[in-house]
Amino acid sequence: MGKDNLSLLTDFYELTMAGGYFETGHAEETAYFDLFFRRVPDGGGFAIMAGLEQVIEYLSNLRFTDEDIKMLNNKKIFSQSFLNYLKDFEFKCDVWAVPEGTPIFPGEPIITVKGPLLQAQFIETMLLLLINHQSLIATKANRVVRAAGGRPVMEFGTRRAHGATAAVLGARASYIGGCIGTACTVAERDLGITALGTMAHSWVQVFPTEYEAFKTYAELYPNNCTLLVDTYSVLKSGVPNAIKVFDEIKPKNPGIRIDSGDITYLTKRSREMLDAAGYKHCKIVVSNSLDEWIIRDVLSQGACIDSFGVGERLITAGSDPVFGGVYKLAAIEKNGTLIPKMKISENVEKLTNPGCKKLYRLYDKDSGRMIADVITLADEPAPSGDDYTIFDPSFTWKRKKLSNFIAKELRVKVFDKGKLVYKTPTIDEIKTYCLAQTYTLWEETLRFENPQTYYIDLSQKLWELRTELIKACQEE
Repeated sequence: MGKDNLSLLTDFYELTMAGGYFETGHAEETAYFDLFFRRVPDGGGFAIMAGLEQVIEYLSNLRFTDEDIKMLNNKKIFSQSFLNYLKDFEFKCDVWAVPEGTPIFPGEPIITVKGPLLQAQFIETMLLLLINHQSLIATKANRVVRAAGGRPVMEFGTRRAHGATAAVLGARASYIGGCIGTACTVAERDLGITALGTMAHSWVQVFPTEYEAFKTYAELYPNNCTLLVDTYSVLKSGVPNAIKVFDEIKPKNPGIRIDSGDITYLTKRSREMLDAAGYKHCKIVVSNSLDEWIIRDVLSQGACIDSFGVGERLITAGSDPVFGGVYKLAAIEKNGTLIPKMKISENVEKLTNPGCKKLYRLYDKDSGRMIADVITLADEPAPSGDDYTIFDPSFTWKRKKLSNFIAKELRVKVFDKGKLVYKTPTIDEIKTYCLAQTYTLWEETLRFENPQTYYIDLSQKLWELRTELIKACQEE
């Protein structure tokens, strides 16, 4: 992605605002923008941060080409001086972000951008596009993988993704969320994610008989032989023909895949047939429009499944396909003075948190589990003490006293005045980190239905600032 010219992959109003800031003398004012989301998809207890590496690629390669300038000039609305500014554009912002693979919660500033107003505003569209998409898919993958209860999950959704880039970055996000690999072959070439797959029904149909199709495949791929047994009849022909081929060819890692029908019933009967034939080590793979709910249900019914291939409902997050991240102005600096800014709305969920902030995560010292997150103003110390009180902002009367905890600042600095200062982890490091962090959550927050609400607290100073700005707005 970093090699592509994506400077104009933006909402056009970012350019009209940029032109307006330039012409009115606001372009170089220092601004603070926060990227956050308002709601966890599927009613879950948390989401997974993903997409930061692509944000880094985008910001590191943000330039306006002669072709870009020509196109904008043809619009006949921008001044030549503004176009000259774009021609010499150099990204100069500071950026802080939550690392990829981290559990995140609504209202938290998962990315903050500080820098010249024109620049900090302009990058809004791409930051949202990248973080919204991959965080959505990583969150869904995390749910699917947890439902599988330790059984491997493969991402099989390339053909149902919303375009080529969505297929590749969706595979990446799925891997971060816990999938073991992907059907998207280019993801192995470009990202190092293992490409996996078996055969389609057309392979079986091409040959005169199902047996010949299976035998030919086993001869070609004796070390990784998974046969698709539902082209005609799973139990009458598919599994019996698979067993016959296994007896003759003796592949190293035999397996069958079932892509239709009653998964619970068919896997139980298939397991019985395979075991009776001496193939207790033969793996059973299932696919066919799976999601976390179906996986959980069939396993609870005793389905005999070794691994899952999950496609369209993962790569599109079909049950709840919008992440809903937003990017809002939090402060402006003028003459060295920070002026907090806040969006005030009749919809309570659209109120924003003003000022330059820090984000802390509190962990129980004994268990290592997450207790709460606290958003503070940047000049405040980290939460500490043996008697620290937090409250749920949704229920201001609901307070909780904490002790025996440690506070960790959750975000890292990624860019310093436009210079990259963060070393991006490998995809495997991100995946391992994501798994470890997921299980620092309590089981009550991990459940799918009615998860316990995780505490996201505002410091007293931030709460007072927020209240003050709301009051001032009401008095106008």
